[in-house]
Amino acid sequence: MKHLFVIIALFAVPANANTLNVITVVENVYAIVGPLAQRSPENLGNNATFGLVVTDAGAILMDAGGSYKGAAALHEVIKGITDQPVTYVINTGGQDHRWIGNGYWQAQGAQVIASEAAVTDHHDRESMQLTGLTALIGADMLTGTEPAYADITFTTDYTLTLGDVTLELHHDGAAHTPGDSTVWLADRSVLFTGDIVYMERILGIGSQSNALEWVASFETLAALAPTHIVPGHGTPTDLAGATRDSYDYLVNLRSQMAEYIDNGGDIIGSVKVDQSAFSYLENFDQLAGRNAQEVFSQMEWE
Repeated sequence: MKHLFVIIALFAVPANANTLNVITVVENVYAIVGPLAQRSPENLGNNATFGLVVTDAGAILMDAGGSYKGAAALHEVIKGITDQPVTYVINTGGQDHRWIGNGYWQAQGAQVIASEAAVTDHHDRESMQLTGLTALIGADMLTGTEPAYADITFTTDYTLTLGDVTLELHHDGAAHTPGDSTVWLADRSVLFTGDIVYMERILGIGSQSNALEWVASFETLAALAPTHIVPGHGTPTDLAGATRDSYDYLVNLRSQMAEYIDNGGDIIGSVKVDQSAFSYLENFDQLAGRNAQEVFSQMEWE
């Protein structure tokens, strides 16, 4: 897939940050793209895409990093982009790489912003997430990682102005996690979507997800008609790309599952519903069946 509107910028980074690639979306707006693969000691839990907006009064970071050390590695990458300090960190959702590095940034003097629903999710799943990170990246790599929560919360909407930049934060409903939010930079038509949009890899539908509301949340962000989308995973794209890799996948899976349920199917056989049109997505073989069973469980009660 070609992204004609982005320029890949190469920066020198330390060893533990070399899994992060910087892409310039528009002037002073960047995507910091982590690997599509699972969390690992090498990526320090930063297997996601982060966003950065640089202003004349400081920088704003979308998502904190997947561990304390992961946040520090992310910071080293940012130092290669700008001398401006990170003044605000926005947690766009409830997954560990969205918020578990908050404590690092607060120690640097940044304020953290998140939806109230996201903070509730952070409290609800912190123990499970830390247990998972211990298994995936190792206890040594989690040194310094302690749950830390947002300084500023909002219910549905929040406006953040820093220097010459105004960002509009919107929580329109659940998606991959209960508190997923978008961050809209209207004057440059850039939308940071967090985990509402996955590019190049299959999205994950877990017990914390709401596939029905996820569809609606995507439709709400699509109504903004953004020129540039910085997804929660993968490289920056446009609305057509985001629709293809995320929205169309969700709609297809729900449509296939509705027909399967109407024909009397059970959860065991739900893994066989046809998702083959999306087999090009990374991690398809690992997640497609699990997604199908979770969507079956949710649609049984709709």
